Amino acid sequence: MEAALAHPVFDPLRPSLERLEVPFGASLEQLNALAHAAGLRVEGGSVLRFVPPSPAENRYGDYEMRVFDSGRVETRPDSKHDLFNALAWLAFPRTKARLNALHAAEIPRENGRRGRFRDLLTLIDEGGAIVECGDTGLVDMLRGFRWRELFWENRGRVLRSMRVHVLGHAVLEQALRPWPGITCKVIFVAPGKDPDAEAAAWLGRLPREATPGELAPLPVFGFPGWFSGSDRPEFYEDSRFFRPFRRALPGKMTAGVGQAAAANRSEWRAEESPGSAERDAG
Repeated sequence: MEAALAHPVFDPLRPSLERLEVPFGASLEQLNALAHAAGLRVEGGSVLRFVPPSPAENRYGDYEMRVFDSGRVETRPDSKHDLFNALAWLAFPRTKARLNALHAAEIPRENGRRGRFRDLLTLIDEGGAIVECGDTGLVDMLRGFRWRELFWENRGRVLRSMRVHVLGHAVLEQALRPWPGITCKVIFVAPGKDPDAEAAAWLGRLPREATPGELAPLPVFGFPGWFSGSDRPEFYEDSRFFRPFRRALPGKMTAGVGQAAAANRSEWRAEESPGSAERDAG
């Protein structure tokens, strides 16, 4: 299983992975040592700590509020999902802290029922990717679902001008057994800047009215060279994974540098990823 971590989809996690002798056997103490060395804090001001799950039953919103108020990130032993959540905190601390802060601000307004804005935050948290790309033509192809044109006809441009940093811990867990249908929510950022800081800033500009329906898909294993078979044009003609454009995206989310995307596998939906219902997406 650890051999799978050599795939480029895990590159954002590489600095932490290289400091863990046995990544899938990492202890809370080892993860906390990495967090301490990086000086990680949540936006509520507390030092970030990975802790065992509380034996108490969680009420609505407890998980996210506890992270925001105390910095305590409940992390189940022997859970790959939770391990990747911890690694995402280490790789993308600003984005993860901003997601948590937005959850914490929204929960008191919801009267016990998660709204569409937090659905959007959850989908990014579980299935997000930050894409560095300054080529507006490539961005237009992606947003237009023009997969063969993007990844085959312009693969040289993609390799030169597009960088993908996967932050969603459910997608990272799924990527241990890659397949073409794994799909990310994407925040686009300009190249040459800190992707984590830029993604956090984009999240901070989101209107509360934003919903998942305004976001567009990126089948992440369509990136050239990331999946066996992607060196053939017919790979991108399989509409089960590379779906055609079906609707226009609302204009209010098109300004600025970020958009997000996802298509669902029948066996996995980021909205219903392991633990997300009880723990508000980890």
